[in-house]
Amino acid sequence: MDLRCLLFDLDGTLLRSDKTISPRTLRALEACRERGIKIGICTNRSENRAKPFLDQLGPEVIISSGGALVRYDGEIIFRAEFSPPETRRVLDRIQEICGVETEITVDGETAHYWNFKSDPGIMDKSWSGSTYCDFSRFSGSALKLCAKITDETFPALKAALPDCDCVRFSGEDWCKITKANATKENALRELCRVSGLSLAGFAAFGDDTPDIGMLRLCGLGVAMGNAVPAVKAAADVVIGTNDEDGIAEWLEEQFQ
Repeated sequence: MDLRCLLFDLDGTLLRSDKTISPRTLRALEACRERGIKIGICTNRSENRAKPFLDQLGPEVIISSGGALVRYDGEIIFRAEFSPPETRRVLDRIQEICGVETEITVDGETAHYWNFKSDPGIMDKSWSGSTYCDFSRFSGSALKLCAKITDETFPALKAALPDCDCVRFSGEDWCKITKANATKENALRELCRVSGLSLAGFAAFGDDTPDIGMLRLCGLGVAMGNAVPAVKAAADVVIGTNDEDGIAEWLEEQFQ
């Protein structure tokens, strides 16, 4: 394989269940970098919430907020952002359909906001840079919003936001909302258009529904052993789970 860039989702893929990257995986990635292969992250997390892992990895490619922001070699090359009035409209639709006490998160370019009843930073240190906001008077722009939904409210919310990309995370009562062109696969196309990289030279690794597009688009799509069935069906290969060093084992086999 003539791979030029390895592109990883974070949660459920590069991260173990305890939200850490294993030492073995870090060693395998460094060995790939020594071969001239670029390392990329493609996550639904904001850059703010992904910062501890970005600092560890130093990736050349960062696709964050579900595809709403793309950074290549430190420079922003693509941004799909809701304006303040657009953000307010989405927040209003969420609260009208899901209820005024609905749990919500909002990604800004340099900040991350939440309105939970308890501080999520107590359980997960990657939330430590995030800020509480009740959203009643929020007037900023947003790269991505997430809302807690139910089987009944999600279809209604999606129908009320036809100009947005609304995707429910598998096995969770949460959905992500971005502009229609802010998907992982579209972000990857923009990256290749600006950087000159070829899609054929990418191997993409993922585990959940929002990863399907990029796995199909890249030269090689790799599903984790813990991935949902639809992701495994879309992939070219299925490897070990995120808790069993599936990525490290596969990289070692390919590049030993």
